[in-house]
Amino acid sequence: MAMDVQAPQGIFYGKTFVFPARVYYEDTDAGGVVYYANYLKYAERARTEFIRALGVNQQDALSEDRCGFMVRSLNIEYKAPAVLDDLLSVSCELSEMKGAGAEMKQEIYCGEKLLAKIEIKLAYVSLLKKRPVRIPETLLEKVEAL
Repeated sequence: MAMDVQAPQGIFYGKTFVFPARVYYEDTDAGGVVYYANYLKYAERARTEFIRALGVNQQDALSEDRCGFMVRSLNIEYKAPAVLDDLLSVSCELSEMKGAGAEMKQEIYCGEKLLAKIEIKLAYVSLLKKRPVRIPETLLEKVEAL
């Protein structure tokens, strides 16, 4: 049976992209709160959807150019826990994108409550050469259009 299923989508509020995420049982630890590493998964999903919302097909970059973004470094500050069934909002705001690198700030909220703040540095890397390469102009132009 074919069904018309829609994936969760985020939305831009100016330059800030916000993506919804739900906390599932598998996300929680023995104490019933979201396991600390899972906040990074929520952030990764939001960054992926941020790129998709710009109209960029990452699969093309991986298959044709053999390039993609990789985390170079990050800093996360946990403010409050998320628990089972919480509906989270994960924001992405690009601070800088030039050359072979990008910097982004992300925040994870449950309603009005700030749960985590993330500062992340990304490198655009050739998977064949195993080194950073320039971010494609087409992507830079889409980011500048925000």
